Amino acid sequence: MKILTIVGARPQFIKASMLSNTIKFSSKIEEFIVHTGQHYDDNMSTVFFKQLNLPKPDYYLGVGSGPHGEQTAKMLLDLEKIMTSVHPDIVLVYGDTNSTIAGSLAASKLHIPVAHVEAGLRSFNKRMPEEINRIITDHLSNYLFCPSNAAVENLKREGIDKGVYQVGDIMYESVSHFKPYALRQSSILRELSLSENKYYLATIHRAENTDDPVRLKSILEAMQQLRIPVVLPLHPRTKSKINQFKLADIVSSPSVKLIEPLNYLDMLAIASKARVILTDSGGLQKESYMLQVPCITLREETEWEETVQHGWNHLVGSSTQQILDTVNTIQLPKEHPPLFGDGKTSQKIIDILIKDFN
Repeated sequence: MKILTIVGARPQFIKASMLSNTIKFSSKIEEFIVHTGQHYDDNMSTVFFKQLNLPKPDYYLGVGSGPHGEQTAKMLLDLEKIMTSVHPDIVLVYGDTNSTIAGSLAASKLHIPVAHVEAGLRSFNKRMPEEINRIITDHLSNYLFCPSNAAVENLKREGIDKGVYQVGDIMYESVSHFKPYALRQSSILRELSLSENKYYLATIHRAENTDDPVRLKSILEAMQQLRIPVVLPLHPRTKSKINQFKLADIVSSPSVKLIEPLNYLDMLAIASKARVILTDSGGLQKESYMLQVPCITLREETEWEETVQHGWNHLVGSSTQQILDTVNTIQLPKEHPPLFGDGKTSQKIIDILIKDFN
């Protein structure tokens, strides 16, 4: 069986590492990897392949950044040519990026079955490009590998009940596998002069926050007023917008440690030891839960509602005061139920695909 795997963004490299490294041990699968180049600098792309032992891509598209339509169109043109050449039996896509939607569209037009890892997630906010990508990809997919029961229910409400599998979350498998190694190997806390549980970790990258000067300023002002240091790895988009909106003075405060984007092992290590994580990232919300670190989500909605229901995640939007109030009153919940499976997601996916193919 030929599988064409399409990745292009940092979270997808992490997810693909587990599945691709499991595929290596199967004599029944030949995998070809396409890196679209949606994330293209070393800290957000190349280093991930090295650290996660992800096989070198067979194809690199180098699409770079740009408007959503332009970026997706470039991918479609190249992906169609690759699929016509490789003739894969299945096209495998991850998550909710432009690489995801481009891969699923190109495959469906060529009548190639699509397998979507992390299917069924919904924020119910169609102003988010990621939400549009999720919905369309799920409706085009033949295999929908869901990370949770909530994701399965979301698909049912949209009339999708065939080819749906609850296999657990592949990110949980990755966190479980790499966390011990990260804590042994990473020196990031020492390099930044940080002590366990005496700093906050923050990330901001979603357009709804970065492209709105009022929201971005409000979030940054909250970080400026936090009582212990906040570490803020700067996404390229966020860095550009801080300069554009002339907000650099806010983050020049001694309480805010601005750093470059971190590789996966350093990020896993620093997240594991943080007192609280503040983020607008869907993936980091979930990793916070897996690491048993409280999370404050800088949005009005989340794809991971179950983490909110169990008290580990708090939706606060962009209000400075709401952020500060939540940080200052947050407490660790007493229970931490296993929401995201048993850590064997990649093998379950492979078993399903092989069984169905035969």
